[in-house]
Amino acid sequence: MSEILIFGVSGEQLPADCLQSLQTCDAVVVSKRFEPLLAGHSGRLIPIAPVKKMADAVAEALDTGDVAILASGDPLFFGIGRTMIDRFGLERVRIFPALSAVQLACARFKVPWDDLTMLSLHGRDPGNPAGRILPHPKVMLFTDHQNSPDLIAAQLLRVLEEYGDLRRIQKIRVRVAENLGSGDEKITSGSLDEIAAASFGPLNMMLIEQDLEEPTGPIFGLQENEITHSRGLITKDEVRAVVLHCLRLPRSGVFWDVGGGSGSISVEAARLSPDLDVFTVEKKDEGQKNIRNNIVRFNLYNIHLAAGQAPEQLFDLPNPDRVFIGGSGGRLAEIIDHSADRLPANGLLVVSAVLKKTAEQAPKLMAGKGLAVDLRSIAVTRHAGQGQPERVLNPITIITGRK
Repeated sequence: MSEILIFGVSGEQLPADCLQSLQTCDAVVVSKRFEPLLAGHSGRLIPIAPVKKMADAVAEALDTGDVAILASGDPLFFGIGRTMIDRFGLERVRIFPALSAVQLACARFKVPWDDLTMLSLHGRDPGNPAGRILPHPKVMLFTDHQNSPDLIAAQLLRVLEEYGDLRRIQKIRVRVAENLGSGDEKITSGSLDEIAAASFGPLNMMLIEQDLEEPTGPIFGLQENEITHSRGLITKDEVRAVVLHCLRLPRSGVFWDVGGGSGSISVEAARLSPDLDVFTVEKKDEGQKNIRNNIVRFNLYNIHLAAGQAPEQLFDLPNPDRVFIGGSGGRLAEIIDHSADRLPANGLLVVSAVLKKTAEQAPKLMAGKGLAVDLRSIAVTRHAGQGQPERVLNPITIITGRK
């Protein structure tokens, strides 16, 4: 049975075992970058991109003999190895790895990499780079021409400046290794400002380092006095716990927190699901200031402040997987109508109601949009201790609608 031989390439020469195998292969899959290494080779060449077309050509070539693939570094590390194994099975693929780009970059930087967070933006949608990068002390990025180091640095700068996190800007250090293993290899170091103002070739690795304090506090269960808020205007601890339970947050996706107030629900959600994009909609300046403070305080750059009134602020947001309405500014019907239309199948919409009017309206509005509705009421009494007066909190109704 014909095989696929995937050779990792590091530097500007092909390994001896690769050169020998190329003589017996009917075809070679190669990128333009590695074509010069095949000077004098007279066999069939298959372009490595687009990948689907390449895989179809490989399937055809396997009918007559073995196929070699030249890949950068370790083919099983953000490489073509996974794709070929998934398509052709373990028994038809053999891997001959070289040094990976991460190993080479860390050797040049003299940085241990057993504790690195590694993210590949190569040919991928970067999503929310700040939310993926800033929580970690050391992040190595695989970049490309669309997600280049200068653009990534500029995005981080823009987000940190927006939330007034100037101390973080000063702490971040960036290093970029270009054209690793080649004659024109280059190492660049600098601040976010310096890297954002520079230009880089498409073949590089980007290391972002910062001195971060060890996370403190629980993963879930922050107390009211630990979250920045004003005049007691915060979703109380017990209510927050029930709301988050009803939301059944996904590990990733999009969450709208409408009428965010201090952002307490957003803070807990972002800590529970670091890969969740949280959009907090708040119209009041005081609330917006508190939300910004909490984003910086807890290093939660997967939270995005949408400053303004709902439902208008919802129009340009990505479709939500979950929606929480903690305040509506008298526009509950419009917000529910718009949110329900944007939810996917099995998406959840949760409303907390202090007022009797809201508790009566919300279930009817949700049912009118075809949601399956569930209600529960919370009555909380806090007992400070023996001989201390008890505190009775306002009862809350939690309405959950499932699409």
